[in-house]
Amino acid sequence: MATMDKLKKFVAQEPVVAASCLLAGVGLFLPAVVRPILDPKETSRQFPQPALGHVVRGMPGKKKQE
Repeated sequence: MATMDKLKKFVAQEPVVAASCLLAGVGLFLPAVVRPILDPKETSRQFPQPALGHVVRGMPGKKKQE
């Protein structure tokens, strides 16, 4: 239980650093665990890209050629 007491003391003395460490842990945990779970389910399916000409024609400020 000495480790738990040290952790409690650290959180009480440095709450911002402790919160930062917690967020960093979550940030490392989520991509490492959730992404491999979602990949087989094909949630990151690729959609067909529009033709470049259609994209350029739809841009505001483009001068129309007559």
